[in-house]
Amino acid sequence: MELSHRSERRFSGIPVAPGIARAAVMVQWEEDEEIALRIIASDDLPEEIARFESALIATRAELLEIQQRIASAIGSNDASIFDAHLLVVEDRTLIDEVLRRIEEDRCNVEYAFHQVAEKYCRSLSQIDDPYLRERVVDIEDVTRRIIRNLLGKAPRNPAAHDQPHIVVAHNLTPSDTAQLNRTLVMGFATEVGSKTSHTAIMARALEIPAVVGIHGLCQDLTSGDDILIDGYTGTIILNPSPETAAEYARIASQKSQIVERLGLIRETASTTVDGCHIVLSANVDLSDELDDMAESGAEGIGLYRTEYLYLNRIAPPDEEEQFEHYRRAAERARPHGVIIRTLDIGGDKSTQSLHLPEEQNPFLGCRAVRFCLQNPEIFRAQLRAILRAATFGDVRIMYPMISGLDELRQANAVLEQSKAELAARGVPFHPYIEVGIMVETPSAVLVADHLAREASFFSIGTNDLIQYSIAVDRGNENIAHLYSPTHPAILRMIGMVVDAARARGIWTGVCGEMAGDVLLTPLLLGLGVDELSATSAVVPRVKKAVQSLDVSRCRELVRQALEMDDAAAIAELSTRMARECYAEIAD
Repeated sequence: MELSHRSERRFSGIPVAPGIARAAVMVQWEEDEEIALRIIASDDLPEEIARFESALIATRAELLEIQQRIASAIGSNDASIFDAHLLVVEDRTLIDEVLRRIEEDRCNVEYAFHQVAEKYCRSLSQIDDPYLRERVVDIEDVTRRIIRNLLGKAPRNPAAHDQPHIVVAHNLTPSDTAQLNRTLVMGFATEVGSKTSHTAIMARALEIPAVVGIHGLCQDLTSGDDILIDGYTGTIILNPSPETAAEYARIASQKSQIVERLGLIRETASTTVDGCHIVLSANVDLSDELDDMAESGAEGIGLYRTEYLYLNRIAPPDEEEQFEHYRRAAERARPHGVIIRTLDIGGDKSTQSLHLPEEQNPFLGCRAVRFCLQNPEIFRAQLRAILRAATFGDVRIMYPMISGLDELRQANAVLEQSKAELAARGVPFHPYIEVGIMVETPSAVLVADHLAREASFFSIGTNDLIQYSIAVDRGNENIAHLYSPTHPAILRMIGMVVDAARARGIWTGVCGEMAGDVLLTPLLLGLGVDELSATSAVVPRVKKAVQSLDVSRCRELVRQALEMDDAAAIAELSTRMARECYAEIAD
């Protein structure tokens, strides 16, 4: 098909799935169902409730069919995304509230369900945690399906198009994305969204180039327009010129070759040019991501986040359920280890399974180890599960948000109680499990020498450390530019932690976003970090960076950086070395 060339125009968004594609646009407009209020007679209430139950059953069947189709196409790991959707259909709190509203207000079930679901979405959308805010999309996805079933309408198919195209929409739900025909959908772009959304995860799993967060894009494009999507940089190009098209063809070929070469180093060691081995492990949110960890070439799991076991449910997971998750992680990580971070949840994360206090400033409130120490029964159940799982592999415990030695000692006292409880029950466990801490508060940095006496290792959570040290909320658009990993204070603090650890013979890792940023790898190696833990997707790139660097040169780089007072200049210094040593993955 010959596409006309008018003036070229570019739009910038957030890249969430890599790749480059060019095709005609299909603009998909949202069609919100009109929900009318009807008063129901008392005699008709049983029929209304039956309609609701039938719609829930039909929606569950739809979701299971999508999940099975995705599992067949790309594996059960990515299909597990729809477990969260199925939990919404089975959420007794939501269902009971809808039934109560039908009976008390005598209103039709469509109206009652829509009102209750909207209330849930409003509550989640006000939470500070971006992961939980993204779950609003999941609830809205399921809500629309239930309402369409209540109205007797067929499920919507967002990809009903028989020619190659790029989908542009205000938003795409995970189930919309799952239904995209990979042979015809060359990519998609949305006006809203983020890298943590299930839609973004689905796009990466389906290997469809995707860009999100381009406000007003639907208004600027018309179905049939010629566009090029760059999922690496988050760029959408309307009416690409012949020169632009040729340049992107070259980039696409180059990127393909890089991916192939990175695949070849999967089984190699992350050792620097001058022979320094850096442990390179993966951050894992759920046990379903264990396959990604293994395929990335990571040396085990450097951060196993456990809070997601507590979300989207009414009751917290018991010891047995947690044990099964941790055991699978331990076995899958062998011969390498897994570091399990204890529950890192608080007032900023909403879950029905835990009674969390409402706080004006949740990031400075009862979260992480503070919550655990105030809820010892919940804490002990998790610790018992970890101790038992440690008999199946190299498992270590890591406490989050430790601010001083007293908190570490309190947490360890609960750990000893948990060991005693298992011993009394005659249940096998690892009595000498290693215990480390997350260093993510300035106070922990300043007393790192004290903490190193009683911790087995340190893992620096750079995301929170930067936030607390510079006093900046990255979610606040007015000050997000102040969030800087190369701020001189941050580099000094990382250096202080490493020095304190080495003085006591323990190792230091980094598990925040800095660990996965190959432009900053020279700084981290120069600061003396022993381990880097990043998301599985970026592990091969970090490995390539490590293998291309000389630690002695990195130390000289850090010496220069610590004499500088400008974060941007420090970033540029590190970027220059990155581009000099591994330009193909640094750009």
